[in-house]
Amino acid sequence: MDATQRESFKIAVIMTGGTIAKTYDPRKAVLRNVDPVIKRLIRGLRLVDAKVSFKELMRKDSLDLDRDDRTRIIETARSAMRRNHAVVIIHGTDTLSVTGEALLAAMPTPRVPIVLTGAMVPFVVEGSDGLQNVTEALFACRLLAPGIYAVFHGRALAFPSVVKDRETLTFVRTSGSISESAL
Repeated sequence: MDATQRESFKIAVIMTGGTIAKTYDPRKAVLRNVDPVIKRLIRGLRLVDAKVSFKELMRKDSLDLDRDDRTRIIETARSAMRRNHAVVIIHGTDTLSVTGEALLAAMPTPRVPIVLTGAMVPFVVEGSDGLQNVTEALFACRLLAPGIYAVFHGRALAFPSVVKDRETLTFVRTSGSISESAL
């Protein structure tokens, strides 16, 4: 089969906001979630045989997410899973673990990889890890078995028991799971 006959690998990207998507608002001198930078970031990549679709679900800092927001994320991921080979959820790092655990509870055996990623530093700020994490998440989608994962800094960690390590500013595995009440 030649390249023109091959089916594209379909990836749904669900955007919820988070640090990675923050841009500078010069009028208020603050970083805010107002510009969908993720589309620009991904469209600037060369993704052979991949078809990426985007769903901007919300523009929130993850500390502002509530149960209703997580329910929307779960339902959107569930719907996207039916039409795609993988799902990437762009999420803030502060409560990414809570959302990952909620996804796992709602979908313990997803039929495709569902990957959560984001950045410790906004994409528009020098030294951001955003491009690396998003690129790795898109690549990991093709390699991972169905499941729920956090992909950051060269690693794919399967839920449960994935948490943000505030000392090293990356995600690690722990022996127990994290709940929303623990935050």
